[in-house]
Amino acid sequence: MKVAGLGFKRDVTLASLREALLAAGGPEGLAAVATVSDKADAEALKQLARECGVPIKAVAAEMLAGIDTPTQSNLIVEKFGTGSVAEAAALAAAGPRARLIATRVVSQDRTATAAIAEGDGA
Repeated sequence: MKVAGLGFKRDVTLASLREALLAAGGPEGLAAVATVSDKADAEALKQLARECGVPIKAVAAEMLAGIDTPTQSNLIVEKFGTGSVAEAAALAAAGPRARLIATRVVSQDRTATAAIAEGDGA
């Protein structure tokens, strides 16, 4: 199962999410997009999921805490206990033995990040 993890600011646009996803490798073969649960209802994310034809997997913030990620943001470590929401959400949602196939990339306007993981499904 291939999952794109997305981290973003509340005012993110569909264009910024799409740009980050494309930079991470694009929507081909995705089974889902994932993010922290308190942002799973964001309109831009719902639009992206519809555009890609995949469901949104909401990952509880507590599940992200402690997931080791290759990239690190001090702000995200303080807030979520992991280095990257995008990477951690992708890994958590992709299931057991998930591995990143694309580390975090950031949109040009810095409002969206994306990473892609493959795993056994949840």
